Amino acid sequence: MLLIWSLNFTIGKVALREFPAMLVVGLRTAIAAACMLPIYYWQHRGKPESWRNTNDFWWLLVLGIFGVVLNQMFYVLGLSLTSVVHAAILTTLSPVLVLLFAALLKQEDLTILKVLGLTIAASGVIAIQLSKDEASGATLLGDCFVFLSVFGFAIFTVKGKQFTQRHSGLTAMTIAYVGGAVALAPITIWMCSRFDLAKVTAAAWLSLIYMAVFAAVIAYLIYYFALTYLPASRVSAVSYLQPVVATLFAVGFLGERISMVLIIGGILVLTGVVITERA
Repeated sequence: MLLIWSLNFTIGKVALREFPAMLVVGLRTAIAAACMLPIYYWQHRGKPESWRNTNDFWWLLVLGIFGVVLNQMFYVLGLSLTSVVHAAILTTLSPVLVLLFAALLKQEDLTILKVLGLTIAASGVIAIQLSKDEASGATLLGDCFVFLSVFGFAIFTVKGKQFTQRHSGLTAMTIAYVGGAVALAPITIWMCSRFDLAKVTAAAWLSLIYMAVFAAVIAYLIYYFALTYLPASRVSAVSYLQPVVATLFAVGFLGERISMVLIIGGILVLTGVVITERA
């Protein structure tokens, strides 16, 4: 999951060179929904639908919109307006928000070790952000969109845990993607009619497919599986590693430079992760 999502920052930049951001969101959601439906029906063949005739369906739909549709919409919009490193850094706020939301809902205790680990990791995030070369191209609006993406995903992580224990993550994802694809269909169709898809290169199409199949389906299935068996903050803490891994991909594929400040920040982030996991 970490590798797929970390590479997704670089892959997304390739797709956004040719596709408008909102068209990427619409096509990505539609492709993901098309992938989820056959998987869902194959997994649930001959089994009763656990969400039917209950209020859980509406909760799953709302949580799916927060955690999948809005999360990915703001992520793509943010990535189109900011740098890979800035976007990756801001995703590390997810464990902080998850831990705070989980503490408010009394799902987890806010221990001293957890606070210490989050503080050290946050200092690493600040150090990375001070690395001006890697942060070139970032804008305040793009950073705000990425933050909104993280905010929605944190709500989904904490509140969704109780539903993933009663229903499969596959069920929640299918409801979210199909509902999102239907809601975005008018915008997607309208943008397709005004955009010349024939001019899009194979690299951009493959990038879009990667964002839909790998980052939006496979990685989320892994995430749901982990969320079922582990505390929400522990699952989300993995995202602390994303700036390091995503930066390595950006260096290799986009030619971004790596500085000593970035290395120091990465060490601090990893140290914070270790302390949080031990807690």
